[in-house]
Amino acid sequence: MFFQHLKGPLEALLFASGDPIPAVRLAEILEVPVGHVESMIAEMQQVMMSDERGLTIVTVAGGYQLCTKPQLAETVEKLAEIQDNRLSAAAMETLAIIAFKQPITRQEMESIRGVKVDRVVNTLTERQLIKEIGRKDAIGRPILYGTTNEFLKCFGLKTIKDLPDLAGYLNIAEDDQAKQPG
Repeated sequence: MFFQHLKGPLEALLFASGDPIPAVRLAEILEVPVGHVESMIAEMQQVMMSDERGLTIVTVAGGYQLCTKPQLAETVEKLAEIQDNRLSAAAMETLAIIAFKQPITRQEMESIRGVKVDRVVNTLTERQLIKEIGRKDAIGRPILYGTTNEFLKCFGLKTIKDLPDLAGYLNIAEDDQAKQPG
């Protein structure tokens, strides 16, 4: 390929960014067609599949990101001494509701969960997993919430459409309930 000499600069851009970069943006910076960027990334991904390599390029949140291979997470954690930043069960439950029902208001979340969600919504907003995406056309014009690109990155999703289909899970849950003695 004519643009092989740009693989180094491409890799450097992905490393320096830390965040996903769309192919269009990479093409603009490198001053090449988008198709050439996508071809170079595909070649680089193939080379990085080797067991001797510690990094990989993933497609996430509408762009490409240089990441540590998942199988090396334990090794990297030892170096970083990562603090436990896990979300509580309540936060995960609320985040799931937002992800699958967005756009959604606090009142709608509370209706589903059966408890107040003010503190959890604040935590999810602080962690940039959700954001205000508008106002509902209803009395009081309540705030509508939705997920962010940070949410997509955290869960390894390209787009929100990559979330699993709930219909299959709901059928399993209904089957499980039907089997239980009543």
